Amino acid sequence: MMILKKKRFTIAMLSSLLVFGASMNIGVNLVAKAAAKTTIVNVALKPTNEADLTNYVYNTVDPTSAQFHQYLTPAAFASKFGQSDSYIQSFKDYFKKYHVKATAYPGNMSLKLTATTTNMRQAFGAKDVPAAKKGYPSRTHYKLPGNLSSKVAAVVGLYAPQAKKATKETTKKAHTALTADLPTTATKPDTTLAGNAFSRKYGAAKFANAYQLNTLYNKGQQGQGQRIGIISYGDIHNSDLTTYWQQCGVNDDVSRIYRIYTVGTKADAQKSLNEMLNSVQTEATVDVQSASSVAPQADIDFYVGDTTGTRTSDAGAYYTSFMTAISGNQDKQISTSFAPDEENAADWSDPSTSVQQYSNAFNLMLEQAAAQGITVFKSSGDFGRTDQPGPKEIHSMSTSPYLVMVGGTTLPYQKVINNKLISIPTERAWGNAEATSASDTKYGIFGASGGGFSAVNPTPRYQQGISGVNTYRAVTYLTYDKKQHKFVITKHPRVITGIGNSRNLPDVSGNADIQTGYATYVSGTVISVKGTGKHRKVIRTPSKQWSVSGGTSYTSPQMAGANAVMNSGRQTPVGFWNPQIYQFAQQTDSPFTVLDGTENNNLYYTSQPGMLYNQATGLGTINFEKLNEKFDSE
Repeated sequence: MMILKKKRFTIAMLSSLLVFGASMNIGVNLVAKAAAKTTIVNVALKPTNEADLTNYVYNTVDPTSAQFHQYLTPAAFASKFGQSDSYIQSFKDYFKKYHVKATAYPGNMSLKLTATTTNMRQAFGAKDVPAAKKGYPSRTHYKLPGNLSSKVAAVVGLYAPQAKKATKETTKKAHTALTADLPTTATKPDTTLAGNAFSRKYGAAKFANAYQLNTLYNKGQQGQGQRIGIISYGDIHNSDLTTYWQQCGVNDDVSRIYRIYTVGTKADAQKSLNEMLNSVQTEATVDVQSASSVAPQADIDFYVGDTTGTRTSDAGAYYTSFMTAISGNQDKQISTSFAPDEENAADWSDPSTSVQQYSNAFNLMLEQAAAQGITVFKSSGDFGRTDQPGPKEIHSMSTSPYLVMVGGTTLPYQKVINNKLISIPTERAWGNAEATSASDTKYGIFGASGGGFSAVNPTPRYQQGISGVNTYRAVTYLTYDKKQHKFVITKHPRVITGIGNSRNLPDVSGNADIQTGYATYVSGTVISVKGTGKHRKVIRTPSKQWSVSGGTSYTSPQMAGANAVMNSGRQTPVGFWNPQIYQFAQQTDSPFTVLDGTENNNLYYTSQPGMLYNQATGLGTINFEKLNEKFDSE
């Protein structure tokens, strides 16, 4: 899963798609100019009664409640929990004086503001405030009239004029180029296989066979009548989708893909796409290919938050895309493998909102989704806890309790890796230092499922009382070498036990190991450089690439596809998973396979035998036939 930071694409150690074999160390400036004429700001609003909203969300998935499956339309949500039309109008009237266009998202929980950079700053009285601590980013201070500000939860994406003139060095940093030095694999899929044979080995049929989705297919449920929302930062090629679908033998009708450009224009997004084959394109392509092949009859709403030519933060673009999808209320399942940043104040790049403010605003938005019967999935990350050298645990934004956090596993296999026979007899958490390639080990890159504890969200009510939650066992398989600035394999690992008091993640898991991974097809322009100095020459080469890859970036959209398959056989959507699945996990006929063997670790967190939950794989893997029966039995 990918994190975007500071107006540039960055592959973060916490969450990065483990992808194909072309390793690019080429810097290409894909940054929108700071002086972009148009700027977008989101104003997140508080609900009229947050406690009532939270209770309503839980009641929609409580079979004993009169509000069970009484999902709201955005208009009904606005009437019940959103801010009043008169308050929204007062916002519009205020901003109109500054020539700022204010549009309320359906549900009255947020406004999208569009204006020139100058007018936007004047409307907010935006001022640059130096960072309170060394190494932290500067902030934007703003002021709104009291009758408006009292009901504001967060202002996202507002920039102020910089207090100091940019030096050559700071300008250079602000325009740091794309660095896509990706973990590599030489493995290519066998494309002589076709249709279901290819899919069973590399695609949706492999997922369906592993997690018992075939029973639903046999009933005719393939996602028909459903729409899946995919949240992305960049665009993709239709031809890559059709090539992949035809190889897998699934519905190759590209007209089922609907693009919604939430921030910038289609022209700007297409320009970025055609500039070079990059990690954002690959990530987005994986998301769409994975969801659309698991649910071959579902439509895909593809939300593109490309900021090229538009002034807003990555957090702002992310919020805009999610709010557009949720308030549109067309997609009863949404998935993302992207994140704007980590839940860490020192690295948080949105200037006008703090980590906690953004997290709270994001949670409120996801509560609207849950009240409308929308299930939202997010990949948990691909590098365990090796994203930072210090003891503090940091995850990508967001670890919201209203997300289904999807972790990764390894399917059984036997291979010779690094001249050693690696044998995995049963499915386990994704994380195995011995199976890491010599090249990745050299550079301190160790693929493993993201998991652990949130730094900003408390333990949700559905996790409380579940055995294994807020207690953990860990092993120090990796150690950070300060001299080499990388993680190395620990010679003498030690066991650590402890307790937590926040949201535990992931919730569920599925195959994500590169050793047992899935096929992907992408095409584009690969850039290379020959020579140095005055003789340096940039070479652009067309490329078409098949690969076998891994990462929770596959598993999250696959889960969204499976949810669409279940919903295609229902009158009302299954809605907010988490309170339901934690109840199911405690029943004797649980639809989950708990992974609690001694080898079940993500290179840090391990299982505790006999516990229902662990921070490496959550509740475990899913039997979708049983899970569907559980949802139906309610």
